[in-house]
Amino acid sequence: MLLDHRTYICRPGTLKKHLAIYEAYGKAPQTKHLGQPVAFLTTESGNVNTYVHIWAYADAADRATKRAAMQADPDWIAYLEKSAEAGYLEFQENRLMLPVGFMPPPVRAGG
Repeated sequence: MLLDHRTYICRPGTLKKHLAIYEAYGKAPQTKHLGQPVAFLTTESGNVNTYVHIWAYADAADRATKRAAMQADPDWIAYLEKSAEAGYLEFQENRLMLPVGFMPPPVRAGG
């Protein structure tokens, strides 16, 4: 299993607006191609302008195939354009992570 851990920081006061754009335009095409995330979280302490989502893939090839299909989807492209136009994001960090052998992999909600 390969986990794609993504952290995003929005400009102060724009997190709710940014997530509203994602919910309206990005969620459907993203989950169509990637399935449901392991987690999609906002920060309660620390930098409260931060949100994180984690996606699980069988391996790097599975990730590459699914993300390529998503990147080619006109609905996803439209979402990216709306998000860029709004300009709420300040920072993005992606980490590809592997579960350690002595802990079970995360369980997806509903599955």
